[in-house]
Amino acid sequence: MRSLLRTLERSTLRDIALVCLADALVGASFGAITVSGGLPLWVPVVMSVLVFAGGAQFAAIGVVLSGGGALAAVATGLVLNARLLPFGFTVAGVLDGPWWRRLLGAQLLTDESVAFTLLQPDRRRRRAAYWVCGLALFGVWNASVLVGAAAGGMIGDTDALGLDAAFPAVLLALVLPSLTDPRTRTAALAGAVVAVAATPFLPAGVPVLLALAGLLFARRPADPARPADTAVPADPAGCPSDSAAKAGPSGDAAPSAPADSAGGAADRSRPTPLAEEVH
Repeated sequence: MRSLLRTLERSTLRDIALVCLADALVGASFGAITVSGGLPLWVPVVMSVLVFAGGAQFAAIGVVLSGGGALAAVATGLVLNARLLPFGFTVAGVLDGPWWRRLLGAQLLTDESVAFTLLQPDRRRRRAAYWVCGLALFGVWNASVLVGAAAGGMIGDTDALGLDAAFPAVLLALVLPSLTDPRTRTAALAGAVVAVAATPFLPAGVPVLLALAGLLFARRPADPARPADTAVPADPAGCPSDSAAKAGPSGDAAPSAPADSAGGAADRSRPTPLAEEVH
């Protein structure tokens, strides 16, 4: 663990610590809401260890507290966590070693750990960022959920304290540096429009999946190895201009023939250039 910490820059470690702080507030509110809603203390604790996904946990508990069944709660959590499937493909390269290590790494897969991983310039730092962020968040999240659950109904309404806004605010701060790329910005804006438009009509979690349609609006970058075609200007007769016809292979104008000193006419013994024969 110490070697992983030395691999990352201090600014990255500071950002991870700030994310952990924000997630601690959200985790505490999740534990308090769950217990104050009438569920036993072990439910949020066990769910946080096994599921470890804040959005899915909030959605599942919301279904249960509103009178829904366990099957509906599980289905809601699965829909929300479906976005983690492409995330797993993205960071699969940093999960090496035996199967149990890869399995543990898969459990640590979150939006934040993926975001910090993709911000790193090389594979060594990406691997360090993934494990440091994942392990730190796992410890902080579960500890804060336990504290919140023990506090019971002391926190009460998280909307009144603004704790419900901490989680999306952190994710937005992580996404903003990637929006400097025009293609990424176009895809993100299109996906956001699709998600917002679908939110009033679809269950929670489905608009997030539909936001992937924004990738269709990301234009493919031009191939830098293929030069742009340049048109050759033509004269009214439909033939290339004299300057284009006399241009050499490099595009520079070919040297003109020397004029005769007596009459200014070209030397008749010199072969006539092809361009002069055409015209």
